[in-house]
Amino acid sequence: QVQLVESGGGLVQAGGSLRLSCAASGIAFSILTTSWYRQAPGKQRELVASITGGGSTNYANSVKGRFTISRDNAKNTVYLQMNSLKPEDTAVYYCNVKIIKDYWGQGTQVTVSS
Repeated sequence: QVQLVESGGGLVQAGGSLRLSCAASGIAFSILTTSWYRQAPGKQRELVASITGGGSTNYANSVKGRFTISRDNAKNTVYLQMNSLKPEDTAVYYCNVKIIKDYWGQGTQVTVSS
């Protein structure tokens, strides 16, 4: 059974940093593309960053240069380091993998105050 558990969200002032974690069970991140999405109130869920099994990364234009996605295969965990946070980064952040269907974690709230 695939399970994704996010953690690391919280309240931070603009310009601050947070690191989100996504721990997996039932799958191996090292052979999959893992993504971080976010959904702000009243908005559609959007792709923030992804990392392939080979380690290639991709970022939304809005977070390039500020966010970094990485993976620790030994811990089967994917991270999202978020620096220079802005109020518009406020959202619930979700971890995602696609194995025939989409699997999502429960989400973690990130709130950036101005």
